[in-house]
Amino acid sequence: MNTFLVITSIAGHEHPVIKQFSVQAATHHIPFIVIGDTKSPEDFNLAGCDFYSIERQRKLNLELAKLLPVKHYARKNIGYLMAISKKADVIIETDDDNYPYPEFWNKREKMQTAYQIQDKEWVNVYKYFSETHIWPRGFSLDDIRNEPPALTTEKLVNSPIQQGLADKNPDVDAIYRLVLPLPVTFGKHKHIALGKNTVCPFNSQNTTWFKEAFPLLYLPSYCSFRMTDIWRSFVAQRICWENGWDVLFHYATVWQERNDHNLTRDFEDEIQGYLYNHVIVENLKQLRLKPGIENISDNLLICYEQLIRMELIDKTEIKLIETWLKDLSNMN
Repeated sequence: MNTFLVITSIAGHEHPVIKQFSVQAATHHIPFIVIGDTKSPEDFNLAGCDFYSIERQRKLNLELAKLLPVKHYARKNIGYLMAISKKADVIIETDDDNYPYPEFWNKREKMQTAYQIQDKEWVNVYKYFSETHIWPRGFSLDDIRNEPPALTTEKLVNSPIQQGLADKNPDVDAIYRLVLPLPVTFGKHKHIALGKNTVCPFNSQNTTWFKEAFPLLYLPSYCSFRMTDIWRSFVAQRICWENGWDVLFHYATVWQERNDHNLTRDFEDEIQGYLYNHVIVENLKQLRLKPGIENISDNLLICYEQLIRMELIDKTEIKLIETWLKDLSNMN
C-alpha cells in the first residue's frame, strides 16, 4: 500500500519535529508532504520533505487551493488532495508538535482486533487508557462524568479511520488545561473500536485514513479553529455508521511538546463546542443517509448542510465542500 504522511506547518525546515519526520519518513519509504501558509519561510528546503508554499499551492491543478482561506489549519486539505493525486492508499496525518515513537512507523492495517462498543452514545475513550480523570477535546460536557461501558470480548473490526493517542500533552480541551494536571502518559497495547450509535471525538494529530474514507478527510474552514477537526470527526463517524465501519482508537504512538497557545483564547474558540457538541451529534443521528461508498459524497454534503442550518458553520462552506468533491472526482 502507498502510505503518505501529511502535516501543515508555518515552521521552517530547521524545526526539530519536521526534521525528524523527514528523516524517518524517508527511512520507511513514506512520502512526506508539508503544507505551508503565508507565514512559512520562503527558503524552506529539506530533503525527504515535499513542501508546498502558498505560491506552489495556488499553481496546482486544484480548484480548492484557490478558494481555501489563508492563515487557516484547513489548508491541510490540500495536503490530503496531493497525497490522493499521487495514488495514496493510506494517509497518516499529524502536527508539527508531535514526536513519533518507533511504533508510529508500523505498517497500518485496516482490519484490527479490538474491543468493539456499539449503541452506547458518548464514550470517553481516554478512560480506557488512563485512570486519570481526563477526556478528549470535543467531548460532550454533559457526559463528562459518565463511566465508559465495560469491555467484553475482542473481535475483528473494519476500521478505515484510526485515531492514535498522544502522550505527555494529549489533545484535551482548554477547561482541562486550565484546571487539571499534565503531563499524562497513556497505557499501551489496547484497541477500542466505536461502532454504530457510539461517538467520541477524534482529532487530526495522529490519525490514519484508508482509501475508502478519504472523502471524509475534509476539514471545514468556516467554523471555529478549535472545532474544525472535531466537527469533522462527528460527521465522519455518522457516515461510518451507514457503512458498518468502526472508528478505532489505539495507544499513543506520538508524544507532544505542545506549541505555544493562549489558553483563554482556546477556551473562547471552544465555547461553541462546549455548548453544541452534544446537540450536533443528536442532529446528525436524525439525518437520513444512504449506505455505500458511492453515497459518501452526498452524505457529506447532507451532514454539513445540517451544521449550516444549526448556524454553526457559515453557508460559504458548501462551495468549498463541492469543490473538494470535484477535485477528488477529477483525480479518480
